Amino acid sequence: MTLPEEPWKSDIWRNRPAFLYSRRPIARYVGRPAAEFLKIEPAAGVVLVVCAVLAMLWANSPWSASYDAVWGLDVTFAFGDFELHHTLRDWINDGLMAVFFFVVGLEIKSEIVSGELASPRNAVTPIAAALGGMAVPALIYAALNGGTPGAGGWGIPMATDIAFAVGVLALFGSRIPSAARIFLLTLAIVDDLGAIAVIAVFYTDDLSAQWLIAAAALTALAVLMRLLNVWSAPVYLVIGVLLWVAMLESGVHATIAGVIMGLIIAAKPLLDPAVAHEEAQELAKDGLTVEETERLVRLTRDAQPPAARIQHQNHRFSSFVVLPLFALANAGVPLSADLFAAAAGSTVTLGVVLGLVVGKTVGITLTTWLVVRLGLGRMPRGTGWPLLASIAAVAGIGFTVALFITELAFRGGDPVLTYEGKMGVLAASVIAAVVGGLAVHLTAPRTPQEDDADPVMEDAEQPGLGLADCFSRATRP
Repeated sequence: MTLPEEPWKSDIWRNRPAFLYSRRPIARYVGRPAAEFLKIEPAAGVVLVVCAVLAMLWANSPWSASYDAVWGLDVTFAFGDFELHHTLRDWINDGLMAVFFFVVGLEIKSEIVSGELASPRNAVTPIAAALGGMAVPALIYAALNGGTPGAGGWGIPMATDIAFAVGVLALFGSRIPSAARIFLLTLAIVDDLGAIAVIAVFYTDDLSAQWLIAAAALTALAVLMRLLNVWSAPVYLVIGVLLWVAMLESGVHATIAGVIMGLIIAAKPLLDPAVAHEEAQELAKDGLTVEETERLVRLTRDAQPPAARIQHQNHRFSSFVVLPLFALANAGVPLSADLFAAAAGSTVTLGVVLGLVVGKTVGITLTTWLVVRLGLGRMPRGTGWPLLASIAAVAGIGFTVALFITELAFRGGDPVLTYEGKMGVLAASVIAAVVGGLAVHLTAPRTPQEDDADPVMEDAEQPGLGLADCFSRATRP
């Protein structure tokens, strides 16, 4: 059968199933399984682990020289007389990681406006626990490395990796109380906010006043666009890119631009969901024309908080592209006997390991106990002290942000310190994952837990109004 020159206009082409739902072998045995895998909550952590292992194997293989050669490749972007020179690793660490922190900024904004951080009653405990979980590890590291060349790495053990930590709890499914999962998620979000502040204040290069003024002006412009209800994605994309360049040139770490843009995006719907529901019902009374269907799609989009919608759109790119590339570019640590022996006896490595494994557990548990004991906050519902201490141990997985801060802390200094810091992060993350996971297994309830969280906690877990919801509500009698 001969297809027309423009097959997409023919009935034959229009009636063909989408690729993923076709009967083609590559769709059945590769496409659909891959799509289902990406929906699994711990999938991002699995991909991250695989990429970290691949980086380690590559850096210790006969082709190890190519590892540094590839990630050290100079990449230049020129715009007239203005040029940006960075290695491929730096473009990932300073550029792509801005996308990751943009998603983190969106998540923080959503939590502040309508999530766990919006309720003082629910927010006090995880916020205090996060602060304790940052302070104690930093103090342990500083106690071991004060006055030494490695003293600047005190920020390394402060970070908790959201993807890994939440992924570990996800392995236990409904055995983990809903409030306990939200407690860890909120703690990790506040932890990330603290790490961002540490990066901005303590791990910056020489500041440029002119570029800082430019960054402030671009931030003010984005806020003004928000106040004027301008929601054109290309406008914010251009402002975001220019803000990233200004931050990069100012000396403040460029990834802060991602956080700023994430915090500017609105976390409340542009259109009242009740109004959208009512108008959708009117549209659906007598069937939908093409124009009415397009209007329904716009209603659905505007009834969702922009922060939640954009976070959903960028989540997979951040989790399955940005973070794996970051792991490939930064986790390749050579494991020669001499270097390994040096790291094993290094106070930098020891400080990172003790900070993440011991400091996180003690800091989170002790601070939570004090807050609850003083009546300032309360325990997550359905969570006992053994389970809370186990969750605190899981929070010692610091992989992504900890590696990131390691690169910043020792940039331009002795590369041995960077190596020792990375070894500490990798070892601590493995120990925290194994010990924390085992502890959760032993302390979590044996039977599935009902979702008995408070209404505020339940609201924190509810997704925005989706397209399918809007269609179903529009056609509901």
